[in-house]
Amino acid sequence: MARSPASPVTPAQPGSDRLYQSVARRLIEAIGSGRYAVGDRLPAERELAVEFGVSRPTVREAIIALEVQGIVEVRVGSGAYVMSVPGSMAIGFGISAFELTEARLLFEGEAAVLAANQISDEELHTLSLLLVEMDQENQRGDGLSETSDREFHLTIARATRNAAIVRTIEDLWDLRSTSPEVALVYSRARAADVKPVVDEHDAIVAALRARDPKKARAAMRAHLNAVMDHLLIAIEEKAIEDARKAVKSTRERYARSTKL
Repeated sequence: MARSPASPVTPAQPGSDRLYQSVARRLIEAIGSGRYAVGDRLPAERELAVEFGVSRPTVREAIIALEVQGIVEVRVGSGAYVMSVPGSMAIGFGISAFELTEARLLFEGEAAVLAANQISDEELHTLSLLLVEMDQENQRGDGLSETSDREFHLTIARATRNAAIVRTIEDLWDLRSTSPEVALVYSRARAADVKPVVDEHDAIVAALRARDPKKARAAMRAHLNAVMDHLLIAIEEKAIEDARKAVKSTRERYARSTKL
């Protein structure tokens, strides 16, 4: 039976859901109504984007939100499948990786402004050493590259001489592991070999060394905007690459079978 198209999602109003949450709720309603049964594959990301009148990244966020709650399962190279029908309890949403990055952009951008006015030569030297460590960790590829990255940003936070700012930025970094939605996205980014970009961090250090608050803010915001882009691209490229591997494996099996 053909599905009736859904109406586009209305942009969120102040105090209401974010757009991805509205999409997630619409998908939950569709699953609860029986439009999609357990075991069914949801339409492709691009189809859902057209159906709801939103961007593909918005659909991606919505699917991740449902995945961490066990409502859907994303199977590499195949798509998202319904795993359970939501009960009557209200569905809650955690913090998404993109909301986290948006918050970091706001707080760390302004922290860079304060730091530019007060950072010491010793702290600048520490940042330079951390850039070297970051590059070495990237080359090792041991999955520990977040260590120097985190310390880099916290060093800048401490240079603000404001304990509340330091605490806030520490809490934002902790969300990378404590928020299921964020942890899922970053685990996929690591699997796609996304690493801290040393040049982006170097630009921040250059602005801080010049004691230029405006350039420090711009460099930090440029870096965090790039982080958001890297995450979006990584999630998509990982799925594409895994799909290619699956196709290659199938072809190889077929080739072997024809030789028997």
